[in-house]
Amino acid sequence: MEQCTKCGAVLSPTDVFCGNCGTKRNQNVSEKEEQSIRQVIIFYLAYLVYAIVSYVIYLESDSLLTEIILESVFILLTLIFCFLDLKRIMKLYSLRFINWKNLAFSIVFPVFTAVIVYFGISWINMLLLEEDYNMFYDYMGYENSFLWAFIFVGVVAPVFEELAFRGYLFNQLMNVTTSRVTIIATALIFALVHFSFISILWIFPFGIVLGYLRYKYRTLWLGMIVHFIHNFLVLLLEYYYFSGETLLDMFS
Repeated sequence: MEQCTKCGAVLSPTDVFCGNCGTKRNQNVSEKEEQSIRQVIIFYLAYLVYAIVSYVIYLESDSLLTEIILESVFILLTLIFCFLDLKRIMKLYSLRFINWKNLAFSIVFPVFTAVIVYFGISWINMLLLEEDYNMFYDYMGYENSFLWAFIFVGVVAPVFEELAFRGYLFNQLMNVTTSRVTIIATALIFALVHFSFISILWIFPFGIVLGYLRYKYRTLWLGMIVHFIHNFLVLLLEYYYFSGETLLDMFS
């Protein structure tokens, strides 16, 4: 589905001018759609290759340096893609459509998802694998393990995953299909590149909500808030059940 190049409003197939701002429609629609399709394919392959290579490297080395390098590559990859659509990406940092209702939802909703996901996935792991996985098994060898986990899981993931999937990828798909398909497709690709079958059970519906917030309110801020709070609370639960310490204990 094509959007106005000036204001981002959705254009119907028969529109010559944008009904929102009056800007004349770009007539090179088919060329633009073909380009967006190519960009979506390149995007998916790039992140899929990154996920596979990262998985293989982690099997060989789980050092802090390895983690920093791989996270840096992910950030750089995201910034390169976003630079290709910088003008529309920047508009997604607008606060114009944020209000107390959607902000309250973005704060409360991830509290429930964090609890449900943490204990639900733990139960599924015990049921299927007869053991539970804790992310701090990977971070226990690092000095200041919680700080590094917070940076990688609590900051880098919410900021740059939203930028990549609900920013660049979402924009490209909106050029060629409907908002509903775009929300579903970005959520599915978001789940697949996490490279975990069990995680798909919650990442896909989680991505649906993030995509809906991005579409309805035309901003990445709400999705970043939801993503950050969810990841941070899961991180706290993981750390508590790994070490027996609460956040207050760490600073006391």
